[in-house]
Amino acid sequence: MALAFRNVDAAVDDPVDTWPAEAVRAALERGGLSHWRRMRAAIEADPWGPLARRVEEGITIDPPYGTGPLFAELLAGARRRAEAAERVVVAAEIRDLLEESGLTRAEFASRVGTSTSRLSTYLTGSVVPSAALLVRMRRVVGR
Repeated sequence: MALAFRNVDAAVDDPVDTWPAEAVRAALERGGLSHWRRMRAAIEADPWGPLARRVEEGITIDPPYGTGPLFAELLAGARRRAEAAERVVVAAEIRDLLEESGLTRAEFASRVGTSTSRLSTYLTGSVVPSAALLVRMRRVVGR
């Protein structure tokens, strides 16, 4: 049987990120692979977006069986991958700021109020600096 939404102002063929919460719950409970794949793609594209939040809500309302545990892991994995990608972006910006400053690592670290070893962790992406520290780094190069 094909998935159908009842009592909602949405169609199954609408973009999944526009589905209201009741439609998301219906897809989780009664949908098929084609619906779940579309939902997965939208979650991967925006792990904290509207659909991800509705899925998160939907799987906490219902008992942990069926698609709930699978979508919980899907959300967690998508968020881990997004955070890793964001760390890479932040590390690249810090490397650019260091290079643009023309300072040595030790001088740059001192100017922003951190240690050389901590700066190294920021440059590799293993640690992400606070927003305030990133602002200071930008300030050092006049951004």
